[in-house]
Amino acid sequence: MKFLTFTDIHQDRVALGRLVARAREEDIDFVLCAGDISTFGTGLQVVLKAFNEVGKPFYVIPGNHEEQGTMLSTAVGFYPFCVNVHKSALEVEDFVLLGYGGGGFAQEDAGFRSLARDWYGMYNGRKIIFVTHGPPFGLKVDYLADVGEGKLSGGKLVGGERIGRHVGNKDYRKFIERINPKMVVCGHLHETAGVIEKVGRTVIINPGWEGKVVEVK
Repeated sequence: MKFLTFTDIHQDRVALGRLVARAREEDIDFVLCAGDISTFGTGLQVVLKAFNEVGKPFYVIPGNHEEQGTMLSTAVGFYPFCVNVHKSALEVEDFVLLGYGGGGFAQEDAGFRSLARDWYGMYNGRKIIFVTHGPPFGLKVDYLADVGEGKLSGGKLVGGERIGRHVGNKDYRKFIERINPKMVVCGHLHETAGVIEKVGRTVIINPGWEGKVVEVK
């Protein structure tokens, strides 16, 4: 099974055109998006319409730019190939796609913890693709490097030190370690776009606005 995944294009027409062109190619089975396809709703219909016209399933969760009210749920109703998988479990071939969108820098989420308990009971042992907008905690995908006192000169910090912090969600991380999904797709942090890493057997990726083609078996 091969799919195209991306996040955080914020209605950028150039990025959208490239992604749609890749999605149309014969080897892609579906498209998976980790949110923030609009700018607080602006451009949402344009992006959904473009992927709907590809004629392949477009699975999407809301980012923090689409979480206001029922914005995404209402919009996808006009496009038969677009599916909002927020708080949903969807069987795709022999995989289970678990989606949880919205949020930003919240490191705990009681609503997710409740849903995760149900998911664990129903899908533990299955091949899982877990997609969230915000990243899980304590990894490269959620690490922001801030510049402390001092200044940058020629790309190097002079007279200070780099101070890093992890800003991801701890509840996502606990769920990943417990259920061991095959893959996690996340976004939100533009600074970590393109990062790919592993936690145990789980591959974690922030595909960014350029997108990544992924093949899973």
